[in-house]
Amino acid sequence: MSTSVLDPPQPQVEELYRSLEEKVRSLRPKDDLTPLERAYRFAAERHSSQTRKSGEPYITHPLAVTHILADMQMDVVCLQTGLLHDVLEDTGAKPEELRALFGEDVLRCVDGVTKLSKISFANREDRQAESLRKMLLAMTSDIRVIIVKLADRLHNMRTIDALPQERQQAIAQETLDIYAPIAHRLGMGKVRGELEDLAFQALHPEEAAELLREIESKRQAHEEWLRQVRRDIEQKLAREDIPARVDGRVKRAYSVYQKLKRQRITLDQVYDIVAVRIITDSVKNCYAALGVIHNDWTPVPGRIKDFIAMPRPNLYQSLHTSVIGPGGVTFEVQIRTEEMHRIAEEGIAAHWKYKEGSKGPRADDQRIAWLRQLVEWQRDMADSGDFLSTLKVDLYSEEVYTFTPRGRVIVLPRDATPIDFAYAVHSDIGHACVGARINGVMKPLKTTLRNGDVVEILTQPGHQPSRDWLGVVKTARARNKIKHVINQVERAKAVEIGQKSLEKEARRLGVSLGRISTDDLQTVASEYGVSKIEDLHAGIGFGKFSARQLLQKLAPDNVPPVDAAPALPLPRAVPPNTPGISPGDGDLTIQVSGADDVLIYRAKCCNPIRGEQIVGYITRGKGVAVHSVQCKNVQNLMYEHERKIDVQWARSGNDPLPVKVIVYTDDRVGILNQLTSILSSESTNIRTLEARGDHSRNDESAIVDITMDVRDKKQLERVITAFRRVPGVRDIERVLSS
Repeated sequence: MSTSVLDPPQPQVEELYRSLEEKVRSLRPKDDLTPLERAYRFAAERHSSQTRKSGEPYITHPLAVTHILADMQMDVVCLQTGLLHDVLEDTGAKPEELRALFGEDVLRCVDGVTKLSKISFANREDRQAESLRKMLLAMTSDIRVIIVKLADRLHNMRTIDALPQERQQAIAQETLDIYAPIAHRLGMGKVRGELEDLAFQALHPEEAAELLREIESKRQAHEEWLRQVRRDIEQKLAREDIPARVDGRVKRAYSVYQKLKRQRITLDQVYDIVAVRIITDSVKNCYAALGVIHNDWTPVPGRIKDFIAMPRPNLYQSLHTSVIGPGGVTFEVQIRTEEMHRIAEEGIAAHWKYKEGSKGPRADDQRIAWLRQLVEWQRDMADSGDFLSTLKVDLYSEEVYTFTPRGRVIVLPRDATPIDFAYAVHSDIGHACVGARINGVMKPLKTTLRNGDVVEILTQPGHQPSRDWLGVVKTARARNKIKHVINQVERAKAVEIGQKSLEKEARRLGVSLGRISTDDLQTVASEYGVSKIEDLHAGIGFGKFSARQLLQKLAPDNVPPVDAAPALPLPRAVPPNTPGISPGDGDLTIQVSGADDVLIYRAKCCNPIRGEQIVGYITRGKGVAVHSVQCKNVQNLMYEHERKIDVQWARSGNDPLPVKVIVYTDDRVGILNQLTSILSSESTNIRTLEARGDHSRNDESAIVDITMDVRDKKQLERVITAFRRVPGVRDIERVLSS
């Protein structure tokens, strides 16, 4: 087909492309740019009638994405993918056209970036999960897929203001949950930092604006201080004949925000808001520079980290130390070589500056090894909620370096346990784990591992993992392996229970199971949405439906009809003495899909409120427990997919629900009055309020516990936002248990 455009691109669009060409020529002078212009003309034609939410021609977005990729010095195939990344999803372009015009590599990359928009999914979560699965699989064969996706997300975040508020929040949260951590795992520090800051501004605009104003108000003082420190360091290094350049920076807004929340302090109490980076010519001089710094300024104990001798899994290398510098100011110093700096800033994208005609780094690159493991562990994970949750857990991990007795390094996330260690060594060792020696001393399996621990796992043949392990493990690998074993055991029990229940009910009703054909059973299985006959038995055993319901479908002449409600022995109302459930827990604000005659109650571990995403879990004899999808216990419960059930907030019923929050504040007169005035203006009832000094800190701080009634998530968010505006409020934490 012809690739000539129907209407020539607008002058500003053409200028944007020409500037792209010039950039690529200056950065990659040997590349033939004919294929790049061909991709641009094709994309311009296909997007010619489309505009962005901002009103700009749509083609400006692929061009901006490709500019980002050009700045990374990516190859022509990657740049073509940037220009074409939306044509399969948003235009009538066909894969065959891309293959014929641009080749197999470009088609594979464009297809990998494309969302699964033409497939019908039950909900947005399923679509998101499957799109991410597809992208992760494509990444394992060509890492350029995720680099284009990160550039795409970066430009979308830069221009997010044109979208409705609700859409902004959803995209920003996904960016923080998935894309920024992926950039981190691939070593792309610059991209990660900008994604986090932009997402922070979209998710918490008022807090971000206030924090940026505070940082900006101190910028001149910080820059003057940094100039002085840089001069001092340059002079000290020059005296020792250590060649180096010294840069200074102010901590990123999102990084500062996280520290403020984590430590519940004010900006004036962030002592390492400025940092200095020393870039020298060799590893030897990195250590020499560290000695110079420690010789002149006092190091802060416990803050020295050697990522040169022991690189992070994303291949990041640097020496980190915190010291008490001029004026008693604590600041961080990072020391690295030029090559280490390039890898730290650009990560896996740095590869294309020096390698030609390849799809990316070697297959044994640690950053890709992590990705391959991630895909392997989650390949068989059917539930989209499980997939997204465990993906986030694995992406967010902060590393702890541990060792086997023979000196093999095992990298685990922070707060990992010996069980995580065992599964990291091998699945069979994890299953058979019965104890652990840490640094030669027997320790409980729930012990938190620390950097440098030498761990020896004790095993016992035939041992099986405990369900309790799900509450302590931190790695996706361990969690998935444990769930798999427990699920197999629980499923086998459910199949056995279901089979016996079916036989017992058949005898009671006078139905001969021997006369029912396999084909009839298979037909009924399909009606219930399962593929195997044993799935029917498991469904009965798990309480998804009753043996009587099944027999009514198989032998309607012998069995009178029954309502299609779950077979759990659940009353309409809560009996006064039901263990674990308080009177009044029967919740009329929540409905179970397809069933009206079951007990429903909000789980005490997370106390969900109207407006939050929720999921139901069928308990044995207690009804349906409703959890927030963010609840930490959900992943421990949902290893039995048969017991998961769709629930939603009822349209009727808007009764207020109790929510407890903890407000961390300065200890000053009048702050309680301001907080209660906010609740009064929101017509929010206060159930309990308790204020006390914070004895865990040395400064003048206080803690206020408030239990209040709220109608929904939006009202709670309004109250919390108003609380944060009160001078002296340091942090607010919602208590997810009552």
